[in-house]
Amino acid sequence: MSDMNDWNRKIIEEFRTNEGRVGGQFEGAPMLLLHTTGAKSGQERVNPMMYLDLDGHRYVFASKAGADTNPDWYHNLVAHPDVTVEAGAAEYSATAVSVSGEERDRIYTEQAGRYPGFAEYQEKTERVIPVVELTPKG
Repeated sequence: MSDMNDWNRKIIEEFRTNEGRVGGQFEGAPMLLLHTTGAKSGQERVNPMMYLDLDGHRYVFASKAGADTNPDWYHNLVAHPDVTVEAGAAEYSATAVSVSGEERDRIYTEQAGRYPGFAEYQEKTERVIPVVELTPKG
């Protein structure tokens, strides 16, 4: 688990140093930092992730690289949908809401078309990977 924390910490530092741009496997990809509140701990958690801007809305994907369980950050935002988003040099408060049904499928298909890794993630797991809309407050 500490390896993942170290990996996330390095990406977060790079993101903040370069106004949202990171290298390596995420070079050129749209990245944001999602701040959630721990469902059990109540402590702030920060996770780097890719996002999709589509039709004036912003979405993130609880893919966990195709694992059979949802990522911890997804459980956190279900429990506490008030989140903070860092995108580029901007930071804003948002409400996180899961998207379902045909709308979820349309958005996930678009992301998988742009980034084929997301199609592979869905093929690896029986679960439907959650799509979450981040709606800015105010």
